[in-house]
Amino acid sequence: MAVMLFAAFAAFFVKGMAGFANTLVFTSVLGFSQQSRLITPVDLLLGIPSNFYLVVRERKQLLPKVVVPLSILVVAGLILGALFLKSGQDALLKVILGLAVTVLGVEMFFRVRSKKVRRQRAWVLAVIGVFSGVMAGLFGIGAFLVAYISRTTQNQPQLIGNISCVFLVENICRIFLYWGSGLLTVQTVKTALVLLPAMALGLFLGLAAAKRVSETVVQWVVLLLLTLSGVSLVLKNLPLALIGILQ
Repeated sequence: MAVMLFAAFAAFFVKGMAGFANTLVFTSVLGFSQQSRLITPVDLLLGIPSNFYLVVRERKQLLPKVVVPLSILVVAGLILGALFLKSGQDALLKVILGLAVTVLGVEMFFRVRSKKVRRQRAWVLAVIGVFSGVMAGLFGIGAFLVAYISRTTQNQPQLIGNISCVFLVENICRIFLYWGSGLLTVQTVKTALVLLPAMALGLFLGLAAAKRVSETVVQWVVLLLLTLSGVSLVLKNLPLALIGILQ
């Protein structure tokens, strides 16, 4: 249990600073000792109150033109995922997604480093928006959402508020899917309740830390986490993807 408490604290400390990546940290810490069918539902239950709090906290920063279309795409992705994932052939798509996220992270690194304000092409935003919504719906992966929202918001509070709102919509929809599939159990809920104080402490300390460092530092943290998300997806799914191709 001590490891799970640490995982919850660390995951949501990072979320408080960057607005995302709690799932990346939570699953990375617990992946060696716990099964995914326990980790993912618990992370989901912890994510709902944290996202709700961040939405309320940054409600003045919400942009309907960003939140509404992405939320619709995420819900559409969840519906597609219910059909697509039954085939079990999702590893290759996750590898492709991981490579794309990594490339986006590197591109954003050079964009931030240049310190030049570049005009965002509408078609690029449209492609990233569609892909991010569907991938978040299919796999619960928010890295592409970050890549999109970071290009359509002006500061870190806007990024955190808008991405938390989209995550909240996705979380609520996924609750019903998990309930129907039997992934949400009494034990899962009990575990999430035990970890709730660690989540809250991590989230508030992460938010406090974000205030004490410059927005540039937070941007670099976001870029690092984004790139790590992509690399992690590739490393975790490449063996399964190769097996699927060779069969």
